[in-house]
Formats: sequence, structure tokens, C-alpha cells
Amino acid sequence: MGNITAYIILIVAVVLGTAANSFAKMADGFTLLFPSVLTGITIVLCMYTLSLVMKSIPVGVTYASFAGLTIIATTFIGVFKFNQTPNLYTIIGLGLIIAGVLIVNLLGKVNT
Repeated sequence: MGNITAYIILIVAVVLGTAANSFAKMADGFTLLFPSVLTGITIVLCMYTLSLVMKSIPVGVTYASFAGLTIIATTFIGVFKFNQTPNLYTIIGLGLIIAGVLIVNLLGKVNT
């Protein structure tokens, strides 16, 4: 698998991870059946897609990218779906996460 394909699959993993986080919020502590089941399904699919990405991209870069992008996407879901407003420090922290993901992917080198 080429790097472009791996990064496309990584984006799918981010979407699945973000969906899992959203379903977990809706599951109300896993007291509601349907969102709880969707949480489990999306987490399993997310981990499967990450395992595919790790065939081509080193595990540290894969997970750093996945975690950072999922945090950003989940924050947007929180703002638009759950009406949660981040404060200034949260926004600064999210900016640093974005910078970190860019640095890891564009400048970082991992010996394999």
C-alpha cells in the first residue's frame, strides 16, 4: 500500500474515531442500547483501519496523527452537535495539536 492510500485510510480512521466519540456521548454512559452498539462497531472498524495504515506508516506517526486529528474533529462535533464552546486556552491547545500533527508528518523522521 502506498503512502497516499495509507493517509486516505487514516482519514477514514479519524472519521470512525470521531463517530465513536460522538456515539459514546449519546450513549449516556452506555445506558442507551443503539448508540452503545454503534460506539462498539465504530471503534472496532476504527482500530481495523488503523492497523491497515500501520502497514505503511510507522506506528508512532500513525497514532500521533490519528489522535491529534480525532481530537480536533471531536471538538468540532462538540461545538456543532452538543453546543460545547471551547475557551481561549482550549483553542490555543488545539492549535498546538494541529502544529504537532503537521510537524510529525512533514518534518519528522522515524527510522524503520
